[in-house]
Amino acid sequence: MGQAALLDTARTTLRQRLKAERQLAFQAFQEDGKPEKLLRGLRQVVDGVLLDAWQAAGLPDDTALVGVGGYGRGELFPYSDVDLLILLGQPADAITQARLEGLVQLLWDLGLEIGHSIRTVDECLSESAADITVQTSLLEARLVTGSAPLFEELQRRYRDALDPQAFFQAKTAEMRLRHAKYEYTAFALEPNVKESPGALRDLQVILWVAKAAGLADTFGQLATRGLITRMEARQLLEKESAFKDIRIRLHLHTKRREDRLVFDVQTAIAGTLGLTASGEGPDARRASEFLMQRYYWAAKTVTQLNTILLQNIEAQLFPQPAVAFPISAHFTQVGSLIDVVADDTFEKHPSAILELFVAMTERRELKGLSARATRALWHARTLIDEAFRADPANKALFLRVLQAPRGLVHALRRMNEFGILGRYLPAFRKIVGQMQHDLFHVYTVDQHIMMVIRNLRRFTMPEHAHEYPFCSQLIADFHDRWLLYVAALFHDIAKGRGGDHSKLGMDDARQFCRDHGINEEDTELVVFLVEQHLTMSTVAQKQDLSDPDVIQAFAAVVRDERHLTALYLLTVADIRGTSPKVWNAWKAKLLEDLYKVTLRVLGGEPHSADRELRTRQKEALATLRLFGLDANAHEALWKQLDVAYFLRHDASDIAWQTRALVDKVDSDKPVVKARLAPIGEGLQVAVYVKDQPDLFARICSYFDRKNFSILDAKIHTTRHGYALDSFLVADENFAGSYRDIISLIEHELCSQLLSQEALPPLVRGRLSRVARTFPITPTVELRPDERGQFHVLSIAANDRMGLLYAIASVLARYRLNLHTAKIMTLGERVEDVFLIDGPALNNPRTQVQLETDLLDALKI
Repeated sequence: MGQAALLDTARTTLRQRLKAERQLAFQAFQEDGKPEKLLRGLRQVVDGVLLDAWQAAGLPDDTALVGVGGYGRGELFPYSDVDLLILLGQPADAITQARLEGLVQLLWDLGLEIGHSIRTVDECLSESAADITVQTSLLEARLVTGSAPLFEELQRRYRDALDPQAFFQAKTAEMRLRHAKYEYTAFALEPNVKESPGALRDLQVILWVAKAAGLADTFGQLATRGLITRMEARQLLEKESAFKDIRIRLHLHTKRREDRLVFDVQTAIAGTLGLTASGEGPDARRASEFLMQRYYWAAKTVTQLNTILLQNIEAQLFPQPAVAFPISAHFTQVGSLIDVVADDTFEKHPSAILELFVAMTERRELKGLSARATRALWHARTLIDEAFRADPANKALFLRVLQAPRGLVHALRRMNEFGILGRYLPAFRKIVGQMQHDLFHVYTVDQHIMMVIRNLRRFTMPEHAHEYPFCSQLIADFHDRWLLYVAALFHDIAKGRGGDHSKLGMDDARQFCRDHGINEEDTELVVFLVEQHLTMSTVAQKQDLSDPDVIQAFAAVVRDERHLTALYLLTVADIRGTSPKVWNAWKAKLLEDLYKVTLRVLGGEPHSADRELRTRQKEALATLRLFGLDANAHEALWKQLDVAYFLRHDASDIAWQTRALVDKVDSDKPVVKARLAPIGEGLQVAVYVKDQPDLFARICSYFDRKNFSILDAKIHTTRHGYALDSFLVADENFAGSYRDIISLIEHELCSQLLSQEALPPLVRGRLSRVARTFPITPTVELRPDERGQFHVLSIAANDRMGLLYAIASVLARYRLNLHTAKIMTLGERVEDVFLIDGPALNNPRTQVQLETDLLDALKI
């Protein structure tokens, strides 16, 4: 039989065999759930197929088929690549080359996802020396079939060339870069079970460097060598098996090489593991939450043991005289690391657990923990019990950590990683690894708290003063700023308990302050901050800051400048700590404006409409004079504007719009003007046109078509029936310069307003993947405002393109007038507030129908 015929026969028989044997292996896993058995079984299936394919290819005797990477390690995940090295005794001639091509094509035709290279031994060694990835894959090389002597030559020469020290440095540097890619946290809401910190790759790094150093091939051998304890080896094997199990289930569920525990699949994976949802209402927890909390705890364990092992292996590879300088009765300093004086230091002196963190914050030269201190601390966490927490000495030590002038964030993060923080504060332990499905937090609750404290600390650092200058200025003058860190520690500590987490957390904070001897005045400030930590954000983004009553009410809540400043700093740090996408310049301006106007009220300056009107008009006129406008040029426009207009726009906006409209007050055509937004992000667009019922909807449809999000809208009708509307818009995916599209927007929007075409049909924009997985039930609330002049329409829903146009279309159908729109976007969630009026709102039945139609428009 010819070579082509052999390959064709193999192609038919091996494809069927591979498929059948893989399915049998998958079925066995579904029944017994043993990950190691499946990984070995799949490897054996592929070994058999490759052996027959190799024989059919008819390659020379001085060639070998070698498994590398994970396949070389002897395990194969359901949809992972089969990494192969075809080893040549000599460069391939034309016949051999043709047969190699036939083999590779055959393997692809069989449905194997192969990653392959064809090299001689010399080429392997050359590539290995130049590329750490190749060097790592060869470390796990395994002969599948072919020339054993040739493979042994590769192994021998590879070992001779391998530099364990250089390999260790390269792999640990590579690990640090990988950790940086995942923001140094194992607690991402959608972790990669292979690559994230604390996941499978961190376990593999340990064995790679240990094998390269000739120390061990398995965790059991590492324990035999004394680099870890038997119990630690068992823990590593348990976590490795758990991660492999999840990764297998990810592959089988998605039917592809998927290693990310994304929201879409978390519930399904939890179900395959037998996890179920529990509780109802505010106490309800999804099955996926139990899965992820289990994952995070496992990742924490791997992170700690990875640190211990790599430090121990480094000590073997880079032996140095251990010069230990005593720094206290319980600790020494070795290089830049802190070490315990004895293995049982913490058992004999439990308070030393917190003393270690105090030392870390007080000694700038200490950069980390020795392997011995890491292990001792990891095992000492169980010593923290009720008696430990009640000890006045330990309370004083914990406060010293919180009051430390430097190193606080690192100390708290380490305390959390080691399980110390959750043991000392039992309420905190409940939220470690707890998911947040509110569509705008991208961290678990405990990691969010760490981010908020980190943000507060950055305000204090001169090297970061350029990021938030106003916050840096305020915190520089804030006395006892450590109280802010206490409030941050408790502000979300009651998440997931059911009920109002602000109220529940307030009680926890009060008890903590009392237990730790914090005086009544400082306790009151901490409790206030925890209780009110959402208030300033809500007022700034949902209420009309031009309304003196709103400012007076907020001033009554904060009471004095110290409380106002503390709440402002915590609010900025909190919003910034939810997600990089939630914060923007518009929110920064709203919060800063609220702070400054409230501060004036607290200082005794009356916040009256008349005073504010005179101030803004005076500042606007001063700006207009700079542009050379005649002294009375503004009067034609201003006499058509009421007090509400001047209160809702700052002097810069008033001057800009006046300049644009000074000679167009009675224009028959729409006037559209755009400029770079003064806040530094997006565009500000002003529209001046004779009023019409569907104007807001028409403008929204234009911005929707251009993929612009409306961040804020100020709607005003002049005394002579013109709409003077102002919009702040942005496109977070826009890569160009906004300046380049100003003229285009002015022209296109003006043309659309002139066209008088029917409103385009409503197209429901696609929800994001996250919003599809965690949809929220839309809500609509319609109520009269406090003065009885207007109605307040509050809407909450999943964010999507076209949402605001959908709302505007419904309002247009009911011929309702829109006066203000407060657009609050929180990640994937929107909470919008509109001030509206119109005859339709006088009929209760019509109000109910309006709410029904709005809910229908908000449906996913």
